Amino acid sequence: RRTTLVVAHRLTTAARADRVVVMDHGRVVEDGTHEELLALEGRYAKLWRSFLGEEEPAAVL
Repeated sequence: RRTTLVVAHRLTTAARADRVVVMDHGRVVEDGTHEELLALEGRYAKLWRSFLGEEEPAAVL
């Protein structure tokens, strides 16, 4: 078993990874699988929805 680090700007590449680490201004802001990060509704999920052309989810009041 080996570990490979891939720096990707394409979300389709990141989505296929076993683990995705999202960085912002040099700091780790999210970490998990594609599915876990989508469930968090954080930065990764926002980027993914934008990539798919989907709108932001409606705010829950």
